[in-house]
Amino acid sequence: MAAEAARVLDYGEYAPYGAGAIGAEYDEPGVEAPEESAPAVRRAPAAAAVEAAQTARGVSLFSVCGAVVVAALMVFVVLAQVKYNEVASETVRLTAQLERLTEQGKMLEIAYESAIDMKEVERYARDVLGMSKPDASQVSVIQNITEDKAEIIDPGSDGNTLRGLGDFISSLVAYFR
Repeated sequence: MAAEAARVLDYGEYAPYGAGAIGAEYDEPGVEAPEESAPAVRRAPAAAAVEAAQTARGVSLFSVCGAVVVAALMVFVVLAQVKYNEVASETVRLTAQLERLTEQGKMLEIAYESAIDMKEVERYARDVLGMSKPDASQVSVIQNITEDKAEIIDPGSDGNTLRGLGDFISSLVAYFR
């Protein structure tokens, strides 16, 4: 049986599963099998283009643009964070300044109220200016029995109603401007 050749089954690279197209080769001792070239496979042009694109190791323009946009957004985020920190520190500084000025305003208001003393004003008026409080003989009260009223007569209104209507409309327009 050593001289007898063993049979080897070869399914081939493109054979579908379960297909009956099996190639048979016999290995004979000392005899070398001839090399066979792979059969040429016909592919559709679209499939060839897809395969060529898959095998190409280049970077797409969309990926480059996306990376540039992401990098720009990251720079904007960093710059916005820096600006936010500046504004936050300015806010803290201005809040402290507002508190100081509020306290100073309260102190000035207290100083102002304490500066105006009515007893001091009366003393100054009496001693320096020579003023005195009025007595009952110097005070007189006027009483009016009738009500006050006034009537304004326009000397130019001779009964010209169109002129009066025009004046009324112009006053309305002037009011709503």
